[in-house]
Amino acid sequence: MGKHGRTDDTNRKELAAMVGAVIERLHADPDVQVLHDDKLLLFGVADFFSKEECERVMEMIDRTARPSPVFNVDYGKGARTSYSGDLNADDPFVRSLHRRMDDLLGVEERWGETMQGQRYAVGQEFKAHHDWFDTRQPYFKGEVAMGGQRAWTLMVYLNDVEAGGATEFPKVQIAIPPQQGTLIIWANADTNGKVNMDTLHAGTPVVAGTKYVVTRWYRARPWY
Repeated sequence: MGKHGRTDDTNRKELAAMVGAVIERLHADPDVQVLHDDKLLLFGVADFFSKEECERVMEMIDRTARPSPVFNVDYGKGARTSYSGDLNADDPFVRSLHRRMDDLLGVEERWGETMQGQRYAVGQEFKAHHDWFDTRQPYFKGEVAMGGQRAWTLMVYLNDVEAGGATEFPKVQIAIPPQQGTLIIWANADTNGKVNMDTLHAGTPVVAGTKYVVTRWYRARPWY
């Protein structure tokens, strides 16, 4: 199967191409802010969703939220204590948000997974983890058939949070606090198609209020 975090050679080439093409597009977009471009390829876009769109998505999350799952990986006890739910990919409103993300990256919709909404109450968190798949784990065989490795992560903050709830990247010492409508984007691999250990990140505990976000992952191949 290969070493830790490695994909098959074909998927790695596709992953490298996907990461390289999107980076070029993001650098050319004046609305995109480069937050880090050394060890971590991290970008941000302010006001990516409007206030009204954020409120509508939060209502959708409340209707679908359930205890958040994790892959069968030992992140530690209580690694992910939020509630989450996949949004309806056939809903015209959700499709319109998908298309906005697709247009930003210059990628067809079928490369992206359906947006997942997450809700964090006081004390809830998602401990440090990577979004890319560990090829040593049994689940990876299924993921290869469903689109392969995750190339990009897009996350939108849906509300301001009274205290806590930042997205923290401890290996590069960056923490991004929630701000309604803000999109953050990072590549899960480098331009050679090798997964990036420095993408380790955490949703830090909410101290006051409730935190809502949506996350969408883009694969190296069309997602099925």
